[in-house]
Amino acid sequence: MTTSSPSSRLQKGFLKYQHVFVFLAPLLFVVGVYTAAPTPADAGSGYWFEYWWLCIAFVIGATIVNTVGISGSALFVPFLIFIFPLIAGKTLTPETLVKVGLISESFGLSSSALAFIQYGLVDRRLALSLVLGSVPFVIAGALLSFVIPEPLFHALLGIALLAASYLLFKADLGHEEPGEAGDSDPEVSADGGDATLPDDDNKLGPAGVETADNGTVTRVDRDGNDYGYTRGGYLERFANYSIGGVFQGLAGFGVGELGIISMLRTEVPVRVAIGTNHIVVALTAVLASLVHVFGGGLVPGAHSINLASTPWNMVVWTVPATVTGGQIAPYVSTALDTGTIKKFVGGLFAVIAGALFLMATGGL
Repeated sequence: MTTSSPSSRLQKGFLKYQHVFVFLAPLLFVVGVYTAAPTPADAGSGYWFEYWWLCIAFVIGATIVNTVGISGSALFVPFLIFIFPLIAGKTLTPETLVKVGLISESFGLSSSALAFIQYGLVDRRLALSLVLGSVPFVIAGALLSFVIPEPLFHALLGIALLAASYLLFKADLGHEEPGEAGDSDPEVSADGGDATLPDDDNKLGPAGVETADNGTVTRVDRDGNDYGYTRGGYLERFANYSIGGVFQGLAGFGVGELGIISMLRTEVPVRVAIGTNHIVVALTAVLASLVHVFGGGLVPGAHSINLASTPWNMVVWTVPATVTGGQIAPYVSTALDTGTIKKFVGGLFAVIAGALFLMATGGL
């Protein structure tokens, strides 16, 4: 047994207690917003508790999207367009509702992504290449949102949801059985069990990854299940993630839905694909959120969007809700059939897309 480096021990300790850090992050966010965010001069308790009911809706939404492995804003943005006005009695501008969705899903997906990292189901080399390739497209889409007319925004959102619906129905998101990498006993643990399986000392339990000279990757998760694949197919993934990146910046989702399909098409095992995709969507959502919050002044003639215009009394409820949903999702995925959830969400997307097309044409 080799001695772990200080950085490895730090990483292992962080992942071991990730639940503490996951729930500490939204707490610090809420405290920071309450004490430092620019709010109306007359903001009292009524201001902060005005949208408490969003917490319930966003917990449910975050649980659903993290179970399926797609972007949270795919549900949050339509909810804010159609349901929010019925309860709150007012509508939000496209750039504001996208901003709320992005900020919320940044925390929710980060929460879920840590759980996948802990289980050894994230290909970090693949995730890094996808994030770097998506960055310019995400920024371009976010800046475009400042100047795009509202009817066109609704039409593009409808197109994105229809594409997401089609891809969800087409994708096989059923979790494959353990031991896909070869003929080894799927119940064998990499720790002191099968010497042919990788075992990294700096990971929790029997987890590790090994890349052969021919490019074949063998990955073992925390439970000792092994997966085999290659990282080929970069061009196809780049095409999907670039198009998805534009929609991620513009509407708050798209990179996850297109990305998961491209990874499955290039034969990345579905559990590794979902885990890696969470990292990509979380990081691009954070980037898009920053552009939406601070980027209004960078676009000539853009809508007046800045830090002060963010509806802080909404996100103080939606951020903790999405983090909670991200932690609940793994338990839901083991209790319910993912295929059933996938069909429900895909059908919902198709209905919402139809309503958005009616809004874009003035028929709703």
